[in-house]
Amino acid sequence: MDLTENKQIRIAILDLYEGAENQGMRCIREIINQWGEVHNLNVLFDEFDVRRSIEIPDLSYDIFISSGGPGSPLETEGSDWDNAYFKWFDALEKWNTDPSNTNKKHVFLICHSFQLVCRHFQIATVCKRNSTSFGVFPIHMLQEGKEETIFEGLKDPFYSVDSRDYQVIEPNHNKLREMGAKILSIEKNRPHVPYERAIMSIRFNDYVIGTQFHPEADAIGMSMYLQRDDKKKNVIENHGEEKWKSMLEQLQDPDKIMYTYNHILPNFLNQAVGELVEY
Repeated sequence: MDLTENKQIRIAILDLYEGAENQGMRCIREIINQWGEVHNLNVLFDEFDVRRSIEIPDLSYDIFISSGGPGSPLETEGSDWDNAYFKWFDALEKWNTDPSNTNKKHVFLICHSFQLVCRHFQIATVCKRNSTSFGVFPIHMLQEGKEETIFEGLKDPFYSVDSRDYQVIEPNHNKLREMGAKILSIEKNRPHVPYERAIMSIRFNDYVIGTQFHPEADAIGMSMYLQRDDKKKNVIENHGEEKWKSMLEQLQDPDKIMYTYNHILPNFLNQAVGELVEY
């Protein structure tokens, strides 16, 4: 792709980690930098500390990526930063539905951000999991996912990092239909466990998409994370040493999380910039 007159692409990264140590922000930065270099694009990105500083981007940016983060997506409802976040989100939705605005704003929501927006739209139940989901897991596409541009090039199932104490389940199909939203993927089928499968990704509308997993996760960061003494101890205590070893082994498989890393967010950026080129 080649933008006329080398137009600068401006991306806002909304950081919801609240200062917690993470690999997610590094991975998002690296994906943007690698994507810009591959396509010879003039890319500028700014980061906004949403939860600690109540920093919110304005609508001058072309593309928005909203990160994962720690804690409950339920307990912060009504807080100052939560109110500011949804004031921004609602303004963005208003911009995109205004036919006079031809330069639409594309948004990608990751994990905690995805849960927040599901809560906001009341399109599913957002609740605490029975136990923490942590590791590399298969993600199963529904029919809509197989037709989704963001998933282009992925196999079914594909693999990604899942790290969450909360979940989005029990979709309200009437509300989804009213919005024109589509569920794209779900977590693995577990017939031996009496729990509903979580919704793993939704296309909310033509310009907003989100995943409950971490498509930005890379093998290096995840390996470093797993080998930290506290994380290793936690995984072994909760899941056993074999699970910990299995997770490290899966990180070396090029068809698993690195394949997802190389497809989903780059596909999203390609789609968003493709529409900028058209205008």
